[in-house]
Amino acid sequence: MSPSDSRLLFSDRALAAIPLMAAGQRVVRDAELPGFFILVGKTTKTFMVQGDLRSDGKRQSMRVKVGEVGKLQTREARAKAKRILGAITDGIDPRPKQPATKTVAAPSSDPTLRHAWTTYRDSHMRRKGRSEGTVASYTDHFERLLKNWLDEPLSKFGNDPGLLKQRHDQLTIDNGPYIANGAMRSFRAIYNHARKTARTLPVENPVLAVDWNPERRRDTGMGVADLAVWWAELQALDNPVRREFHLFLLLSGSRPDPIKRARFDHVDLRQRILHVPKPKGGEERAFDIPLSREMIRSLVRAIRFGRAIYPEQARTWLFPADSEAGHLVEHKENRKDLSKWGGDLRQTYRTIGQAAGVSEVDMHLLMNHSLPNVNVGYITRHKLLLDHLRKQQQAISGLILRSVNNARCKVAS
Repeated sequence: MSPSDSRLLFSDRALAAIPLMAAGQRVVRDAELPGFFILVGKTTKTFMVQGDLRSDGKRQSMRVKVGEVGKLQTREARAKAKRILGAITDGIDPRPKQPATKTVAAPSSDPTLRHAWTTYRDSHMRRKGRSEGTVASYTDHFERLLKNWLDEPLSKFGNDPGLLKQRHDQLTIDNGPYIANGAMRSFRAIYNHARKTARTLPVENPVLAVDWNPERRRDTGMGVADLAVWWAELQALDNPVRREFHLFLLLSGSRPDPIKRARFDHVDLRQRILHVPKPKGGEERAFDIPLSREMIRSLVRAIRFGRAIYPEQARTWLFPADSEAGHLVEHKENRKDLSKWGGDLRQTYRTIGQAAGVSEVDMHLLMNHSLPNVNVGYITRHKLLLDHLRKQQQAISGLILRSVNNARCKVAS
């Protein structure tokens, strides 16, 4: 049994002894009642149930929260879980019904920030296929950082740009310079979009009043000599699916989000490609990743481990997890356990590509970056995919694995 998914006969004492997680989540299932489990996170342990609701010939897998461990005794939680599971078996959705909310359209001549944001999200971002990560970033900016402004009219800010400067300064102190800049960029985009129809808004975008924080590109990538230490850290991770996820990020140079959502049917082992339907930039930037031999082995291991640990979720996802989505959601690790992950591995891939002698243009194509000038813009990527780009991918993967193996041999000798 995987350490991330184990069984235990639940009691108050046994559950109190389970430690909280340093990172990620862990599922511990009740040995007595199928479908009853606790979700262990960094700060809480939560009683949960999971079952299949069948209605109108369709099956829907659902999770329902029962209560918090410590606030609810185990005996009460088990009894409540039985009632919920019984309702699901009877075809009754036990989740509380959300009251319908009526949204009142703001006057088009002076929309509120809330109206401008939801319009931008629905008519611009989703229509143009912006990635879930991009939508989530904007959502965080408006519904958390600028929440108390949502019901204010945009004209208030257009006529008083100093409000944007003050908020940017405060966000810089409270949340950091990069987040403060990001929130202001989001506001700028919303205001510009709203003014296309709200023509009475001041022409000058109020974000012009902001004194931007300097931003420097992160320099956290590894070189060839650093890979052996990282490899040893990777092999010490408990969850083999997470191990293969991090390794695949390094070998592909991909951003984490599209690989988390990679489906079994996105892989074509015969053509040796992984299709990425919604990368950063949306569906119009969909592309195929050429797979080296090492990348194929990593995916095969991930599939095998996934089927053993998460058999239901592994029917769909390449990197399954016991999450509501069914796939790996949180990729961050404790830096003491794994020093580099996510964007660090993308920078490493770019650095190793240079050491492997891969050209600037080929790196742009492999990483799905915009091409650097007009002339190379005439290159047809898919014509290079199955031959030339795969050879470049193999060169990078080969250098990574050779570097690790050579370092291990030196240690052994």
